Amino acid sequence: MFLEPTTRVWINGTFDVVHLGHIKLFQFGKNQLQFPHNKVNVRVGVDDDIRVQSMKGPNRPINPLSNRVEFLNSIRYVDEVVTFGSDDELRAKIHEYSPHIMCIGEEYRNRTIIGEGYVGRVIYVDKFHDLSSTKIVNGG
Repeated sequence: MFLEPTTRVWINGTFDVVHLGHIKLFQFGKNQLQFPHNKVNVRVGVDDDIRVQSMKGPNRPINPLSNRVEFLNSIRYVDEVVTFGSDDELRAKIHEYSPHIMCIGEEYRNRTIIGEGYVGRVIYVDKFHDLSSTKIVNGG
């Protein structure tokens, strides 16, 4: 029997303070089987520390990149973790992986999605209970 390739799913973000909403996002990605009798490979792209600081301010990230990568690698729904420091590097990582699916937060709908042209389709995912690392860090 001929088996189709593994379904490749891409998810990227800062993942500075990982919370249940992130876990639910990874779980959702892991459940995106495209080909019967095969597996799903979830690759997570993580912003490096300099990029996080430029986007979120001088007191971020809370957790350094090495800790974030190790934490993400320990999550059963995550198969691979890669890092990037610029839009161009993110675009190149997505192009190299050539995912069937990109899972991204609903808040990014109607925005330009970096690397979207290298993805089979984008699935917008609602936030789980409106959880946000930034809200957690800011006490909300």
